[in-house]
Amino acid sequence: MLKLNQVHHLAIIASDYVRSKIFYCDILGFTLLGEVYREERHSWKGDLALNGEYLIELFSFPSAPARTTQPEAQGLRHLAFSVDDVAIARAQLEFRGVRCEPVRIDPLTGKQYTFFFDPDGLPLELYQA
Repeated sequence: MLKLNQVHHLAIIASDYVRSKIFYCDILGFTLLGEVYREERHSWKGDLALNGEYLIELFSFPSAPARTTQPEAQGLRHLAFSVDDVAIARAQLEFRGVRCEPVRIDPLTGKQYTFFFDPDGLPLELYQA
């Protein structure tokens, strides 16, 4: 059996690189480790870390198609972040103009969670630690 050590990173393609970089860094608190413009692809690539751990590659590509499905479609469903208090984190996001769903209770764990959305509608989750 293959031995995987951990998830290395996730890749997100943004329709507006600058807008998404502001969202992930200024609103969610990621740190921009570095970025490069790849002239041959007309594409930005930014490396984002959360609490010092490299986690997201943020890309832009010209004419990339929009996400056409909701989270229940086949494939990657969403990206989840653990927080100490879902209600407080949700209120902070809403204060910054981020669209959030109501807080729910996970029937299996009894923990609170909610979904919110990045500038391109990518579903993200807050989950009570």
